[in-house]
Amino acid sequence: MRSTPTPTSPVILGYDAVSPLGTDLDAQWDRAAAGESGIVPLTRFDLTPSFPVRIAGQVPDFDPAPYDFLSRRALAHWTSPVFSHAMLVVHRALRRSGVEITSDNASRVALTFSTAIGGLDAVIAADRRWIADERLPHPFANANSCINMVTGKLSMLTGATGPIVTTINACATGTTSMIIGAMFLATGKADVAICGAVDFPLVEPIVGGFATMQGAYQRRDSDPHEEPATASRPFSAHRRGFVVSEGAAAVILATREFADAHGLAYQTELAGWATTADAHHFVAPHRPQIARAMAEAIAHAGVSPADVHSINAHAASTRVGDAVEVEALRDVFGDTPLAPMTANKSLIGHAMGASSAIESVLAIESMSRGLLLPTLNYDPDPKLGLDNVSSSTHTLSQELVLKNAFGFGGCNACVVFRRLT
Repeated sequence: MRSTPTPTSPVILGYDAVSPLGTDLDAQWDRAAAGESGIVPLTRFDLTPSFPVRIAGQVPDFDPAPYDFLSRRALAHWTSPVFSHAMLVVHRALRRSGVEITSDNASRVALTFSTAIGGLDAVIAADRRWIADERLPHPFANANSCINMVTGKLSMLTGATGPIVTTINACATGTTSMIIGAMFLATGKADVAICGAVDFPLVEPIVGGFATMQGAYQRRDSDPHEEPATASRPFSAHRRGFVVSEGAAAVILATREFADAHGLAYQTELAGWATTADAHHFVAPHRPQIARAMAEAIAHAGVSPADVHSINAHAASTRVGDAVEVEALRDVFGDTPLAPMTANKSLIGHAMGASSAIESVLAIESMSRGLLLPTLNYDPDPKLGLDNVSSSTHTLSQELVLKNAFGFGGCNACVVFRRLT
């Protein structure tokens, strides 16, 4: 039975993404649907023999020529890749949405597009410049590393002058950005919200730090020939941590009134959301608060767990994290069988704050196309007892999708998407 749309829920007008699967959205979808992995040997920096991580999810280069704002001159001082990729996905998402930002409506366009890590590469470059040559940082070093500057640059790019905030919630940053955007719309502070996230964390201290935390996947001496594409293994019996990756995604939200008044098409709404704090541990997920985030998001959408047609899981591929997510899902669904589940990190790795934004775009595309993407490298873990995870793409009509995202510091942000047509 089709659920009833919520009149006050924001609609989704446009979206775009770049990921390890590519920089064109249709091409990324085609690769994902074909079960192709975006995980490759790590080449963002020179690897020493002792460096523990050898693979990553790297966004391929793209041609900036069609975009004046991405010319070498325009980005001469903006060296961190977070800026060029954030600007690219927002520009294309706005173009897809049909929204034109003018002097008449600019003050009604909010920006919540965010980043969890920002331009940390600029700080590292400045530090190495000082150590090597005792030269002071480049004048734009601080600007590149200022974590809210991504949102500021997007304001300058688009001309939007409405509410602006950088919503940093670790690996839940992307979904949190959409939640805060929805809040601005619901409270009448804006008619449109530019949401999403970007992260390019493939720098030595971040990647190496995740390895010492036992979070990032590391090849073992016993399997030196293991292929990069097989390393990301959400929910699998042999999962061994996440593959660090990079990417960006933008989602344009609007009030239904604004969209209808301007003749803008939409097929999906952000029907429900919830965010909770674990108040428990700096990295270990806490089952009660994760379950509450899911349950409140579903309730906010005005539906019950039995109405959910698929689950786009957080599924970082860690031993503890995947298990807690499954346990929390069972707490929420109770006697209702878990809806079919997919774990996009098996395809693209873990893009930190951008991960839940990219995965949301894939979830929305899945709803539109009536297909559920595969979870690669899935070898059922008998301790989890899952029978709803598919290793291949298959047809599935999805009116309601639950998207989970959990971050360091106990930041949980879950959303429910509803297909309207």
